[in-house]
Amino acid sequence: MNKETLYTEDNIRSLDWKEHIRMRPGMYIGKLGDGSSADDGIYILIKEVLDNSIDEFVMGTGKTIEISVHGERVTVRDYGRGIPLGKVVDVVSKMNTGGKYDSRAFKKSVGLNGVGTKAVNALSSYFRVESSRDGKSASAEFSKGELTNEEFLEETSRRRGTKVSFIADDTIFRNYKYRNEYITKMLKNYVYLNPGLTIVFNGEKFYSENGLKDLLAESINTEDRLYPIIHLRGDDIEIAITHSRTQYSEEYHSFVNGQNTTQGGTHLAAFREALVKTIREFYGKSYEASDIRKSIVSAISIKVMEPVFESQTKTKLGSTDMGGDLPTVRTYINDFVKKYLDNFLHKNTETAELLQRKILQAERERKELSGIRKLAKDRAKKASLHNKKLRDCRVHLGDVKNPRNLESTLFITEGDSASGSITKSRDVNTQAVFSLRGKPLNCYNMSKKIVYENEEFNLLQAALNIEESLEDLRYNNIVIATDADVDGMHIRLLLITFFLQFFPELIKEGHVYILQTPLFRVRNKKETIYCYSEEERVTAIGKLGANPEITRFKGLGEISPNEFVHFIGDDIRLDPLMLDKDKSIEELLNFYMGKNTPDRQKFIINNLKVELDVVEEK
Repeated sequence: MNKETLYTEDNIRSLDWKEHIRMRPGMYIGKLGDGSSADDGIYILIKEVLDNSIDEFVMGTGKTIEISVHGERVTVRDYGRGIPLGKVVDVVSKMNTGGKYDSRAFKKSVGLNGVGTKAVNALSSYFRVESSRDGKSASAEFSKGELTNEEFLEETSRRRGTKVSFIADDTIFRNYKYRNEYITKMLKNYVYLNPGLTIVFNGEKFYSENGLKDLLAESINTEDRLYPIIHLRGDDIEIAITHSRTQYSEEYHSFVNGQNTTQGGTHLAAFREALVKTIREFYGKSYEASDIRKSIVSAISIKVMEPVFESQTKTKLGSTDMGGDLPTVRTYINDFVKKYLDNFLHKNTETAELLQRKILQAERERKELSGIRKLAKDRAKKASLHNKKLRDCRVHLGDVKNPRNLESTLFITEGDSASGSITKSRDVNTQAVFSLRGKPLNCYNMSKKIVYENEEFNLLQAALNIEESLEDLRYNNIVIATDADVDGMHIRLLLITFFLQFFPELIKEGHVYILQTPLFRVRNKKETIYCYSEEERVTAIGKLGANPEITRFKGLGEISPNEFVHFIGDDIRLDPLMLDKDKSIEELLNFYMGKNTPDRQKFIINNLKVELDVVEEK
């Protein structure tokens, strides 16, 4: 007979604020990660501190924010009003304490619940806050949320404002590293949403005069725009719209009160609906919604009183009301788009004609592909039923429309042995595996038709659920896992070409990664070290001493499932794919995947790396 587990008063425990945050960090900052993804926790920490400085600018003070990131130390300095000196400790260490509960002071704040800086404090091994105002200053230092030092100065020459420095706790954020590209993108979004604000990051200045128009200009180059960017502004709303000449799917950048809502929400759904309705009425035609929105690149920003988000990380808006005396989010956006976009199209007949031609072209292409699409979907459904290509994860099984989980990952690999190793060692709850058969087709310069006609591409598109837009993307992380040899590199390049050609926003929005796997295993009787480079191998040999056993992994299939679990678990190493902002996608594809040219041959010769395996296994 099983013994009954005792349940008494001794089992009841109350956690203080910092203990709860440290025990359940995901509730406050989403996933932890190591900095390889833009939504990893270390960037959320920066954002939570920065949001307070942005709110000062929104309230009319502090036109410049300075940020520095050196190694693990982050410092954010604003020139706003400064935290009231007697409340410096409370604001960063007492839950339900902050100025944003008073709507008179912060009417449309991002960090409304006042949790942000407390989470940063609790999750940092070192945290310092300093406030200067009225010729005085107060500062406090913490370690993992515990106050370690407090100072108050009656006189100071420092300019007013708040300065926060922190070092994220490496026992929570393991092996983390800040990537400046992600920080830069975050800061650019802040200046696009706050024209007139200057942000200085490690000495580099970011500033915008034209708001979301500048964001779209950065996102899509002039040559790829079907027509000049449409830019519409209202009191609590701003919209920018254009269509791409080459991109197939829809691309949206959405924001609420300055927060990048990467998973959309009620405002984005309302905008997509209003756009279709307005264009149908303008042309007097009942065009298909997918034809109107095909190839669109757009951005929307709204300001809402006391917004409700679906998580602490604020990536999806749940509010249905604008707040105050304003109507619902849906009605407000619909009325704005109907009035201002309609007026714009009436006044700009050339843009209106180009847009209509694009819609008609999309309509023709859809009809031409309709038969092929139906056959392709049937093939994908049958393949899914027989589980030939995809080993799904539990968060998605049985529900293709399930919104993507921030932790969900799809590994794309080639070959039975490599697929088998990953399948056996993965976390079946959140990690799925898609198995390629041989090398994919080089799809450069091919039409979308090839995606449906080619079995590999058709099934991959179905697995990701990205035919129309990213809204229903089933995996937050798409990881290319191929061997580190010539064939593996070629497969990697062909997959990247597929994404760039047909779904570039997957890369633009940071969903695609390259899996790094070790090249060497160095071990003795006491310790095993996995090495990802020749330098790490040399270091490992020095650490383990004379005559360690050295194994050179020649392919993923050679790594046993028992070992592979180390490389796709907590210590996974991912390299994010990032686009060169100075080159268009067309230029990149043409250079690397187009016809051979002297320039490319010269590039290959200059960048050729010959690796000689001089390690003799003993």
